[in-house]
Amino acid sequence: MDPAAAPEEDTLVAPAAGKGPRRAGKGNWSGSLIVASLIGAFGSSFLYGYNLSVVNAPSVYIKKFYNETWERRYGFSVDESTLTLLWSITVSIFAIGGLVGAIIVTPIVKFFGRKCTLLLNNVFAVTAALLMSLSLLAGSFEMLILGRIIMGVDAGISLSALPMYLSEISPKEIRGSLGQVTAIFICVGVFTGQVLGLPEIFGTESRWPYLFGVIIVPSLVQVVILPFLPESPRYLLLEKHNTTKAEKAFQTFLGKDDVSHEVEEVLAESRVQRNTKLVSVLQLLKTRSVRWQVITVVVTMGCYQLCGLNAIWYYTNNIFNEAGINPETIPYVTLSTGAVETLAAVFSGLVIERLGRRPLLIGGFGLMIVFFAILTVSLTLQKNVHWLPYLSIFCILAIIASFCIGPGGIPFVLTGEFFQQSQRPAAFMIAGTVNWLSNFAVGLLFPFIQAILQMCQATALPLCMLWYKWESGGGHYCPQRTRRNKSQQLMVRAPMPCLPPYPVTQTGVQGAGFSKPH
Repeated sequence: MDPAAAPEEDTLVAPAAGKGPRRAGKGNWSGSLIVASLIGAFGSSFLYGYNLSVVNAPSVYIKKFYNETWERRYGFSVDESTLTLLWSITVSIFAIGGLVGAIIVTPIVKFFGRKCTLLLNNVFAVTAALLMSLSLLAGSFEMLILGRIIMGVDAGISLSALPMYLSEISPKEIRGSLGQVTAIFICVGVFTGQVLGLPEIFGTESRWPYLFGVIIVPSLVQVVILPFLPESPRYLLLEKHNTTKAEKAFQTFLGKDDVSHEVEEVLAESRVQRNTKLVSVLQLLKTRSVRWQVITVVVTMGCYQLCGLNAIWYYTNNIFNEAGINPETIPYVTLSTGAVETLAAVFSGLVIERLGRRPLLIGGFGLMIVFFAILTVSLTLQKNVHWLPYLSIFCILAIIASFCIGPGGIPFVLTGEFFQQSQRPAAFMIAGTVNWLSNFAVGLLFPFIQAILQMCQATALPLCMLWYKWESGGGHYCPQRTRRNKSQQLMVRAPMPCLPPYPVTQTGVQGAGFSKPH
């Protein structure tokens, strides 16, 4: 078998005799590891979440700015259809920038490394922040649109480079929990955008440009602190062949002096891959032994965007209004959605190593199916039954929580775990492309779907059910998880669920009739 096709990541630790798999312990969380994950996420995935929600609060004032600019230039007000088109472009162009970032990230992380890519990416964030925050002063709505494109490029790069960096610096015992930091900070970013958009802060006609200027703060924090932390030790060993720096990086992130076992494990993989170059996207797609991993990542990442959360955000204010909540207080009530999202993501990070990836994904999508079905009925009948609007509110919060306990973050973790070092950049490029194309498709097609069905929340059900059937039915293939070191792991070509919660032995995963590695 081609060495480049052998999966490398393992998520369970070799158990002691007579005991089950060892779980993450407190000793695995070194100070440097915590700082690297928090600062890396604060300047990366946080900004992605922030830019998802930041345009909602000032939308009325931004549209007014567009109209005034148009009138000043051409002597007449812009018509409603053109204004709607300009606003749609402003919102959805973020995804186009993200797609560009996802495409260019592979050569960047190969040449500059994971940490340096995150640092250089702040050039895009600062440039975008300056363009968007100064657009009102300059009287140019084109600056705002251009800033959204550039901010999308930043997000596209960071959502691939950050999970890659976190998966390579973390001990395998806590790799899932650390990987959830990406999702947690996306939620924190969304919540922060909602808070700063309140009328008492920046949600006013004169102060809305500050909402975009705030983007500079996380970027500057990352630029100041991240340079003092090491590069990914696996990148240093496998791609730069710098053993000395890799040892120091391992010592820093693992919080111990003796890292000979970790270094030898990576060097063993390096010997296996001695003649293996970085795999391109086309080569990865042609590699039969990882085909089902690729398909699983594509399906999971597609459903991540298409599972209906955009419909939830679209209908939130309307449902709260139908429930009899004062329109002036709705922005404050809407904060509950961001709070629930953040708490659910934190909960997922705490339990992912104990419960596993697959149960959280199946449970999350399964609960979304149930609550979407209830929400569909509730929205249809809430004008006839006075208490149903409150059930709709509960369903909205439940759907958000269900999404964040699994589907909201685990796709990023899986992409880092399914592929070996030489395949990982191409895999993240594929995952990022699917993510951003799906994001753009939702922004572009959602209004038409809504107009046709007049009940858009129902469109999320087929997507949730697709993934639920895909995962729970065992209709895909995933790499075997064994206690062997990364260079010894082999692909098992029999159907099996992702990251199965079964005992791990020297011969592979026991139970469910799984084939053993040869």
